[in-house]
Amino acid sequence: MNKLKHTVSGNFLLLAGPCVIEDERMALEIAERITEITDRLEIPFVFKGSYRKANRSRLDSFSGIGDETALKILRNVGETFQVPTVTDIHSAAEAALAAEYVDVLQIPAFLCRQTDILVAAAETGKVVNIKKGQFLSPAAMKFAVDKVRESGNHKVWLTERGTTFGYTDLVVDYRGIPEMQQTGCPVILDITHSLQQPNQASGVTGGQPQLIETIARAGIAVGVDGIFIETHPNPAAAKSDGANMLDLALLEELLEKLVLLRQTVLSFKK
Repeated sequence: MNKLKHTVSGNFLLLAGPCVIEDERMALEIAERITEITDRLEIPFVFKGSYRKANRSRLDSFSGIGDETALKILRNVGETFQVPTVTDIHSAAEAALAAEYVDVLQIPAFLCRQTDILVAAAETGKVVNIKKGQFLSPAAMKFAVDKVRESGNHKVWLTERGTTFGYTDLVVDYRGIPEMQQTGCPVILDITHSLQQPNQASGVTGGQPQLIETIARAGIAVGVDGIFIETHPNPAAAKSDGANMLDLALLEELLEKLVLLRQTVLSFKK
């Protein structure tokens, strides 16, 4: 993680990028814009992009442009802008492959209890970002962390992304953030997936992007260590999760507000 900038700024960590790598031009465009913003605001930035979407409701949903092609794009983004990169893995076999291209391996929420995936990710020596399952209590994430640490890797992050509320909605329980911080891991709040409305009758996930700022501000207020945002220049045309992504044009103003709020929160701790 020697590419992580602004580590002493006091700002939150930012994981941001498109839901899935659609093509190289789009990935570089998004990364360039986010890098410009985060350099100015001194926010440590990790570029996020899934090289493949394995968890889709429908067989005809877009899943990717090819694993190796997308992973090479992620590596190019990291080298071009000198920022770390993060991507999801979906099986133990994918851990070593993805680790050749990215700096952080992300464990999807639905897979956070899968021991073989956690162990395989740990054994790569990369940072392991574990998303909290929508079906788990914050306290239960201790055991996922233990699996990684007991496999010899202490570079673990946790990400809150909402808890299942009925069949087609999620809620964020902000009590879980300090609870998960008791593990000693940085805790990140996924402010876009937390607003998903899954399991829609159409087979296409819905969302409430108009509440992204609300979720983010509340997270900063309770002391999250990082923010996770999926963003796209044209969410309506995005090939995955467009319904809950943030329009890239709105990112700078949001981050400016969150930086100011973070400074206020830190001032109370002095």
